[in-house]
Amino acid sequence: MVDLEVFHVDGLWWARLQDRQWRCAIGRGGITNSKREGDGATPVGNWPLRKILFRPDKISGPSSATTDLSWETIHQDDGWCDDPSHACYNEAVKLPFVASHEELWRADDLYDIVGVLGYNDRPPIPGAGSAIFLHVASPDYGPTEGCVALAKADLLDLLRQTNGPLVVSVRPPEA
Repeated sequence: MVDLEVFHVDGLWWARLQDRQWRCAIGRGGITNSKREGDGATPVGNWPLRKILFRPDKISGPSSATTDLSWETIHQDDGWCDDPSHACYNEAVKLPFVASHEELWRADDLYDIVGVLGYNDRPPIPGAGSAIFLHVASPDYGPTEGCVALAKADLLDLLRQTNGPLVVSVRPPEA
C-alpha cells in the first residue's frame, strides 16, 4: 500500500507520492480532527482510495492510466447522498433523489475524475461527513467542500503512478 501524503508548506497544500509532488487544494474549512457534515473541512487521517469514477465524455477511463484500481463510469443520473438523516447517507445514489445530494455529472470539470475515499463509509456515521473525494481542482486551486483536489493532468499523472492500493494521508501543518 502506498501513501499519497497531503501536506502544507509555505501557505500552499501539496500532494506527494514517493518522489512525485503536485499542488493541491483542500476544504474551505481547512483540516480537522472532528469532521462534521457541511463544515467544509478536510478530515485529518489516512483514507484508502476505494475506486475511481470518471466522465466517459471527458476522460478515456482505465486506458488513460495504468492502474489496478476499479474504474466506474459516471452517468448523468448519478449522485451522492449527503443527508445524514437518510438511509443512503454517504453512498452513491441514482437521480432524481428525494434527499439532499451532490450531482456527480457536473457542468464544470471538477468531477471529471473522482477518487472515492474510504472516509466515514463502513458504516457511515450520520453527520460525520460525506463525499470526501480526490477530484479535479478548480483552475485557481480554490478550496473544496472538504475534498482533496489536484489539477486534472496531475490527477491523471498520479493515477498512472499508482498500480495498487493507495491511501490518501492528510496531515496537519507542522508548527
